[in-house]
Amino acid sequence: MILIAMGVSGAGKTRIGEMLAERLHCAFTDGDAFHSAANKEKMHHGIPLTDEDRWPWLKTIRAAIEEKQKAGETAVFTCSSLKRSYRDILRDGDKDVCFVYLKGSRELLQERLTTRTGHFFDPSLLQSQLDTLEEPGADEAVTVSIELSPEQIVDDVLKQIDKR
Repeated sequence: MILIAMGVSGAGKTRIGEMLAERLHCAFTDGDAFHSAANKEKMHHGIPLTDEDRWPWLKTIRAAIEEKQKAGETAVFTCSSLKRSYRDILRDGDKDVCFVYLKGSRELLQERLTTRTGHFFDPSLLQSQLDTLEEPGADEAVTVSIELSPEQIVDDVLKQIDKR
């Protein structure tokens, strides 16, 4: 099984992804690690990424997913996965890939971004991510509110996955 914690910046993908991996006793990979230096530089300067910027990044993450699967490993990844077409690349028709949508209000996300340190993402890009976001339906992802505590989020995700 491959889980992908998804959502806009500030949703808590890394923290929740790490916690899920710990609970599942599996590897964790932050999708941001696959961004090119050019993509990181654009985001650092408040320039939204285009689809053309994202395609190679998404294909690199998909290749990493396939490596985990070939090794027979369960793994947790993070990736904003804002559009269905992006999720389609990451999923590639694979029923073993499950998205975990971390959903929150603009106000809560903005609050989190203004207090976050040490990240390349310019908080001014939040609105462009929200404008790009195509929320996944129940057929694509399990959805959890980021208003819950991280522990409650992980518990909720694991309960929803067990039901699938």
